[in-house]
Amino acid sequence: MKSLHNYFNRYISTLISDREFEFILSHFTYRKLKRRQHLLVQGEIFKDMSFIVKGAMRKYFIDEKGVDHVVDLYIENWWAGDRESFVTSVPSMYNIEAWEDCELLLISRENTLKLCRECPVFNEFILKLDERNSIAAQKRITSSISLTAENRFADFVERHPYFIQRFPQHIIASYLGISKDTLSRVRKKSLNK
Repeated sequence: MKSLHNYFNRYISTLISDREFEFILSHFTYRKLKRRQHLLVQGEIFKDMSFIVKGAMRKYFIDEKGVDHVVDLYIENWWAGDRESFVTSVPSMYNIEAWEDCELLLISRENTLKLCRECPVFNEFILKLDERNSIAAQKRITSSISLTAENRFADFVERHPYFIQRFPQHIIASYLGISKDTLSRVRKKSLNK
């Protein structure tokens, strides 16, 4: 659980004491997922935001033709979830799957709101997390609508080099919105530079 404590302390202005962290941690539950097990299945309401202690996950949806489209990739010290379903209690259009065996810390919407009211450092943390998520989403949108496949891959490698070793090429291609063949060509070209 030290990784979550360190994660909080990285993003807030005042370090969380051990006692404060114990109080915060008491609102989380621990869960393990095996590789290919789902944290969320399309149509369910996402009830618990998930901090990844160990492992890797992917969030994806399946279109009307049965094709997977990867929306997000997650590894240790990242939060996995469907924000819209979590906040509004609407059924999710996404699936979240463990790509590796995972260990997670889960927090419900009710406990999130309770901690925001009762614990100023947790509230500050949630605000910082929302800011970071918004910035990351803007960068991803800008990259996907304005960059070539080659530049999108270069940007991805620069910002997320750790994903290259954790996820296979077809998952990364889907995340980038390009075909596996295009990714192969782009990777080969970038290695020859």
